[in-house]
Order: sequence, then C-alpha cells, then structure tokens
Amino acid sequence: MGNPRAVVTFAPDPQMRDVIGASLDGVGDLEYLSDAGEGERKEALASADAVLAWMLRAELRPDELAHLSSAGLIQLLSAGVDRVPFDQIPDGVAVASNAGAYAEPMAEHVLALALALAKRLPQNHAAMARGLFDQLTPTRFIRGSVVGILGFGGIGQASARLFHALGANVHAINRSGRTDAAVDQIGTMENLDALLVDADILVVSLPLTRTTHGLIGPRALSLMKPDAILINVARAAIIDEAALYAHLERNPSFSAGIDAWWQEPRRQRAFATRQPLLSLPNLIGSPHNSAIVAGSLTEAAARAADNVARHLRGERVRNLVDRSDYVA
Repeated sequence: MGNPRAVVTFAPDPQMRDVIGASLDGVGDLEYLSDAGEGERKEALASADAVLAWMLRAELRPDELAHLSSAGLIQLLSAGVDRVPFDQIPDGVAVASNAGAYAEPMAEHVLALALALAKRLPQNHAAMARGLFDQLTPTRFIRGSVVGILGFGGIGQASARLFHALGANVHAINRSGRTDAAVDQIGTMENLDALLVDADILVVSLPLTRTTHGLIGPRALSLMKPDAILINVARAAIIDEAALYAHLERNPSFSAGIDAWWQEPRRQRAFATRQPLLSLPNLIGSPHNSAIVAGSLTEAAARAADNVARHLRGERVRNLVDRSDYVA
C-alpha cells in the first residue's frame, strides 16, 4: 500500500510551495497539477486522497471534478466556499474552508474602515474638495460605542479584540449563541433585529449561504440607527445593493465601508456597480483586498496544507463545510 497522496490544483509561487511541502513532508506524496501534462491530470486526480485548491471551479473542469470520488477531502485556500460547485463534487467528499486564515489583516481593515467613517474622513474630504472647511460637524468616538458583529468566527473575533482595545462594547451573533472569546453580548440569528437596533457599527463577517443571501435588505437597514456605520468584509450578496444605495442616499448621516462587491473581476471579469455607490460621500470602498497583506497567502497556504496533513494522518480536520448550507 503506497503513501497517501495530496494534489494541489493551483500553481503556487515558490514561497507557497515551500510551506505546502514543509507541512506535508513525511506525511504523504505531493503532486502539483501545474507540473502534470494533460494526459496525467486524470490519473493524478483519481489517485488523490486529498486535494488542495484555491478556485476549484476555475482549476478543474466538470469532468475532472468527477474523478475525485476517492479523495476524502477538498481543502480550500480561501475562507469562503460560496463559489464551490458542490453539485459537481462526488458524494462523500468532504470540503474544508480555510476559515480564520486571513482574520488578522481583515480585522485591521475593518477597523480602518470604521475609523475613517466615524471620523468622517470621506465626507470631509469631499466637502473640502468643494471648498467647504467644516470644523463644526462633530466626529464620533469608537470608545463607548456598540459594535455589532454579524458572524463571530475568526474575522469577527479578531475585529472584536481591536474594538475592545479602543473601549467599544461588542455584541455578536453566531450559530450557537456561545463563545469562549471576549464579548459583551452573544446571541444567534434570532437576535438579529436587536443587534441591528443597538449597533453603532455593524460588521458583516459571516459566510454567504442560502439563508444569508440578501439578509441585509430594506427592512434590516430601516432598523439601524440613522447614523450607524455598516462594514462588509464578507460577501457582497449578503447586502441588497439597491437597498443600500437608496438608504445611503436618503440618510446622509448613515455610512458604509464596503470591501466585497457585487460584480468583481475574478468572477464576472470586470468591476462594476449597478448603483452609483462610489459617488456617495458617505461610502468608502476598497477593492476586496482586506485579506491581502505581504505574506498573507503564504500563511494561508501553510494553514490549509496543515489541515490536509491532519486528514492524511487520520486526525480531526478543521473547518468542515455543511453542504446543506449551499445546496438545497
């Protein structure tokens, strides 16, 4: 009986190769599809005990996905799994996300967006560009504010630590309503309305699933404070784009920091907005780069490869995904 085999479906840079190789050294054989010829791909996939992928739909054709029936695990480099073609993956093949791998840089990004909006940096910049020097409109303290965190996984918990350091009160929502992390209040989705009403700053950091698609729409926005700050570093489709634009336009004291967009180049080949969101002074945007700092992908690759090694050694795998969240 041969060594267990792991197959990497994307072409990693040299640093990523080094950390993947180090994690799997002595655990199993490692093969990169980018090094395989066209005729060798099918055999490599059919013999894989585990697969490490980044953008699975782009890296494997539907007929190649069908060859993964012997793989016990598909491990993703990404934290989000909403773009995984679950309906094309053979039954019995587990999928694991890389949840938490990018939490620290994303939490810093959350804080940067929140501070910029609390201190009215985009609004004042736009006003000064029009020749208006407004020293009278007050900015806001983070200290003493209520930060609502919708999705209290790695990103949410890392964000909570930063907001706590500034003296904020953190109210969070997760699936269980329980956590060992430092938090002032924890609840479940049944407490969403109360969170929306209480939050001075709302951080959206939960996965995009069948039940969270469009979660923040006209009704949810209407429950929020007139001067609340909405931060989204999760997936754009959790928020209704048209509803957000209308709410921002009607309520200039409300503001939003958006890192994830409804149409992005990686998926739709070009960036575009259906609403002129970026023309609004009470919105600040970033190009879905909250996770991208120097070395972040290398660290994420090491974390993902370590989970693959756990599977090959027969140990408990972290961050397994429930398919029913994504496929009816």
